[in-house]
Amino acid sequence: MIANEAGRLKALHAYHILDTDPEQAFDDLTLLASQVCGTPIALITLVDENRQWFKSKVGIDVKETARNISFCSHAIEQPGLFVVTDTLTDGRFRDNPMVVNDPHIRFYAGAPLLTRDGDPLGTICVVDNRPRTLTAGQEEALKALRRQAESQLELRRKLDELRVAIDGLEKLGGLLPYCSTCALNITIPADPAAMTTVGEGVTELLTNKGWPEDEVMKVELALQEGLANAIRHGCKNDPTKKVQCSVTFDTAGEVVIVIRDPGPGFNVEAVPNPLVGDNVLKASGRGVFLINELMDTVEFSEEGRRVMMRKRIDGPA
Repeated sequence: MIANEAGRLKALHAYHILDTDPEQAFDDLTLLASQVCGTPIALITLVDENRQWFKSKVGIDVKETARNISFCSHAIEQPGLFVVTDTLTDGRFRDNPMVVNDPHIRFYAGAPLLTRDGDPLGTICVVDNRPRTLTAGQEEALKALRRQAESQLELRRKLDELRVAIDGLEKLGGLLPYCSTCALNITIPADPAAMTTVGEGVTELLTNKGWPEDEVMKVELALQEGLANAIRHGCKNDPTKKVQCSVTFDTAGEVVIVIRDPGPGFNVEAVPNPLVGDNVLKASGRGVFLINELMDTVEFSEEGRRVMMRKRIDGPA
């Protein structure tokens, strides 16, 4: 049994691939696996709670089988190739319904498909109805096809995330004031790691407009505080939620940053001044105070869910 089965299933469902339509990129890989290994059956399988589902298949008509009789459940429990040269001599499989009945499996070789974090999602496997082995070359080819299948899974996941981001940008268009000088308009997951991309983008924008380094640093610090507050308080560090960020420049070169989160909001007037009395010992209020110190003007709206920050410099910007 997988040590972290709950984590593995969470990773699998994050790909949003179960029960999707056939895709040529995966079908090409199973075809190649069948041809290279010389087997009548080749599959790309995904193993969920109770079944193994076939994303791609050659030589078999069924779309899925129960997990408790699947060979792939065994294959995902180890990092390398899982090979059964003759099922009738293996006590784990000789009474398996898929051995004694169609498709009469006698040989199985499966390579687990791993996420970037090492979670096994399923396999690319080849099946024959006679006992046999793979040559060293065929084993290496199957491992190479596994790497290609993993790459296709990651590509598909990234495209899915991109579609979600685009949908978020389209929704954001109705939430932010129109500006013909919009330089950055992005939706990020409520994950602190995602803040780096936004910060680097804003830094590059300001630097290209000739802003001095110390002023760029102030804007970047204010941006990071605003995003951190939205992620920590507005989204409760839930990466499935989204934070929206827009950066614009007016005709005079003033930068305007708008950050919006889907949280419950807060009473800005009730935020304590971290420099007064006992508030010095408290963590609350420091982010709002710092943003106000770093930017020229700061406006909260939508009950604290939306913050607009402005800053202008004299000179070429």
